[in-house]
Amino acid sequence: MKNVLTAAALLCFIEVNAMADNTASFETDPVGGAPKGWTATLTGKGDPKWTTERDETAPSKSKVLKQSGEATYPLLLKNDTNIKDGFIEVKFKAIAGSEDRAAGLVWRARDANNYYVVRANALEDNVVLYKTVNGVRSPLDIVGRRGGYGVGAPVPANRWHSLRIDFKGSRFTVHYNGNQLFEVEDSTLSDAGKLGLWTKADSVTLFDQITYGETK
Repeated sequence: MKNVLTAAALLCFIEVNAMADNTASFETDPVGGAPKGWTATLTGKGDPKWTTERDETAPSKSKVLKQSGEATYPLLLKNDTNIKDGFIEVKFKAIAGSEDRAAGLVWRARDANNYYVVRANALEDNVVLYKTVNGVRSPLDIVGRRGGYGVGAPVPANRWHSLRIDFKGSRFTVHYNGNQLFEVEDSTLSDAGKLGLWTKADSVTLFDQITYGETK
């Protein structure tokens, strides 16, 4: 009986740790400088600018990431990630942008032109999931609904919100501010890839408390 209990406890430990959270920290990065361990790039054209900053309102009460440049799609990829199934979650604050005020999460990125992204937009008040293939972005249908464009959700600017994507196989589940919004089925990009952050156009956006994990 003891051996059975021990085996059960070990199995539980393995399952819990199969999706252990990792947290991205920027405490050792200089304010105003580029974050270490990440690659700043873009889809399209422009000049993105990713910097480490302080924000007294940040949920972490520590340093945050800021994107303040202008580009078609500014993109920041985490160098040491190569995940097929897992999750990434972030707190974000959309500060400014006349063309766009967006904050996005990227997964299974092969490069700057091929990846999935889910983004919340403070100008449109919605959350949409896309695939980007060869630099072309396309919205994906929500499970149980054909057509349409994401899901409407209030995204007030200058307030902190949370966005999370769980991805396993061809199934992706979107959570916004702790609530499940929708699911998407797509198998275009099925291999492991990098995780990252994303904005659009002239968005000025802060990111904080980035956590991620891999399911085995």
